[in-house]
Amino acid sequence: MASRPSLAPASGPGLGEKLLAINWPLVALVTLLGLVGYGLLYSAGGGSHTPWAARHGIRLVVMLGLMIALALVDIRRLFALAYPLYALVLLMLVAVEIVGSINKGAQRWIDLGFIQLQPSELMKLALILALARYFHAAYLDEVRRPLFLLPPVLMILLPVGLVLKQPDLGTAVMLGVVGTAMLFLGGVALWKFLLAGALAGAALPIAWSQLHDYQRQRVYTFLDPESDPLGSGYHIIQSKIAIGSGGLWGKGYLEGSQAQLSFLPEKHTDFAFTMLAEETGFLGAVAVLGLVAAIVVVGTGIAVRAESQFTRLLAAGVTCNFALYALVNVAMVTGLIPVVGVPLPLVSYGGTAMLTVMLGFGLLLNAQVNRETTIPRFPVDL
Repeated sequence: MASRPSLAPASGPGLGEKLLAINWPLVALVTLLGLVGYGLLYSAGGGSHTPWAARHGIRLVVMLGLMIALALVDIRRLFALAYPLYALVLLMLVAVEIVGSINKGAQRWIDLGFIQLQPSELMKLALILALARYFHAAYLDEVRRPLFLLPPVLMILLPVGLVLKQPDLGTAVMLGVVGTAMLFLGGVALWKFLLAGALAGAALPIAWSQLHDYQRQRVYTFLDPESDPLGSGYHIIQSKIAIGSGGLWGKGYLEGSQAQLSFLPEKHTDFAFTMLAEETGFLGAVAVLGLVAAIVVVGTGIAVRAESQFTRLLAAGVTCNFALYALVNVAMVTGLIPVVGVPLPLVSYGGTAMLTVMLGFGLLLNAQVNRETTIPRFPVDL
């Protein structure tokens, strides 16, 4: 745990210093990954900027500006707003149950006219902010107390429960994993996670009984996709065929038969990595995964160098969230886990997903800019 922070507020860096302190190599890596997505969506559209590539490109440019702007905000203001932002997004999740729009049988979005907003995506960042603030004000002896862990556990379980009702098992699992990672980074002892894991394992039969029929079918399909090759197993079978047919070098840009002939479903969203592997082969897929890994390494470095507990937990949480996005998507399309509808960040098409990822990178850059800023334990000290 961090040492007791000073209660005396310190002035943060000026605007010029902040611009110089921005991790521009990280900005370049993020931009490059977004451009990879643009190229893939151009190919997914059959060599056309419509309907996906142009919108993706416009969003990328706008959100790069938003990312830089967020990097320049005083991190102490983010600290003060952490709980209100969490409460706001939690209310949005409740609003989804009341006025949310339904798409493909799921009620996950709020229609704002210019964008279909998915509050469950924003909750990933709101949860990271809230938990980072909670543990910033904690001392190691406090973290060891079971009652001290009750509020952060409730912070995790409340949105997970609301997201499961939508239903969105993939996002609910990601929220749970990111929240658990934040507890570990905050100093919770390993034996408590092992105990919780054992209890969760014992509760699996109850959890299974609460799953929707289509969610159970995804598990069956994961175990034996060939049992229903034209139904529930179609997606993953076609994904494996496309990845395997790409070979070492790929079939060539715009030449992927599974994608271009529309055998591969959701090629612009969940299965964008499959299309990448078919057209650019093993080497192209490894290159993009290397780009993702480079971003994770840079984010980890920012977290390690941060001096305050809040800044360190914020950077580590955002980096973990991004890595989890990529890990789950790649594992999903290669058949290592059931299909759960998680996009590949900045590559797959999707407005709210891109907004969440870019805001996350804005927070990560902010942690870099404010790595030496003193953050009081409580906002009243600001």
